[in-house]
Amino acid sequence: MAVERVTERRSFLKVAWLSLGVAALAEASWIVVAFLKPRPKAPKSAGSLVVAGPADGFAPGSVTAFPAGKFYLVRLADGGFLALHRQCTHLGCSVPWDEAAGRFACPCHASVFDLRGDVLAPPAPRPLDLFAVRIENGIVKVDVSAPIRRSAFDAAQVTRA
Repeated sequence: MAVERVTERRSFLKVAWLSLGVAALAEASWIVVAFLKPRPKAPKSAGSLVVAGPADGFAPGSVTAFPAGKFYLVRLADGGFLALHRQCTHLGCSVPWDEAAGRFACPCHASVFDLRGDVLAPPAPRPLDLFAVRIENGIVKVDVSAPIRRSAFDAAQVTRA
């Protein structure tokens, strides 16, 4: 009788450990598959166009932040528009506009950019990226679907009304 009870207990423990091992193996397999499975890409939608507002609403020499679009809309002194990506070209930190100094200063590694996005102080290797700007019926619109990489400021990058 006592031998039979020991056998039942050992059988139960054997089945319990085997079940826990199978559960742990299944969970580890699920984690590996979830890690290796490619993530679905976000579709490019109509949400990639940001309506900034009337062109007359932006004073010459002004910088307006659009946090949702991750860009600054710059109105140059001559009336042209640039939409500068707010991401530093060095390591991708968000670059704030310093109104008092009149420049963009990266807080991560001290890169400095002028109003047109050109590098004033490295380590940033190139100017801030741009987004395409268009003006339709006096309304400024910025396409934020893909930043435009550039190596230097060019007057052709400026959109004029």
